[in-house]
Amino acid sequence: MADHTDQAAARTLAQVSPVPADLITFYDSIGEVTWADVGDGYFVDPAADVLLRFNQYGTVDVGADHMNGGLVIGSNGGGLSYAVGPDGVIYRTRRASLDEPELDQVAVDLRQFLELLERSLTRFVANGEPGCL
Repeated sequence: MADHTDQAAARTLAQVSPVPADLITFYDSIGEVTWADVGDGYFVDPAADVLLRFNQYGTVDVGADHMNGGLVIGSNGGGLSYAVGPDGVIYRTRRASLDEPELDQVAVDLRQFLELLERSLTRFVANGEPGCL
């Protein structure tokens, strides 16, 4: 459940960066996802962490032309990061570095991304495989 800090950070994110509305809604109600025991782990960082990273490092170039500023919103626990573009598309880095990252689209929006995370959890519980995210 999101706390006041998450909600305040989400509002600040909405004011200082091009962030999709569904991410703000997520931070207003849920706050974060931490599944440390699924494979290497899956994490959707709290809004305060996303805001801090944005303030320190800015955005990551995302999109087909790599010209849109995306926010890093989490990781897979194995060093790869997830970023969301202003249009809501979710990307994953190919390497553990955010310096000139190579990105692959993993979901068309936050909803699909969260559904993929849920499937990864279900698959892990059923057969020990963490999935492809």
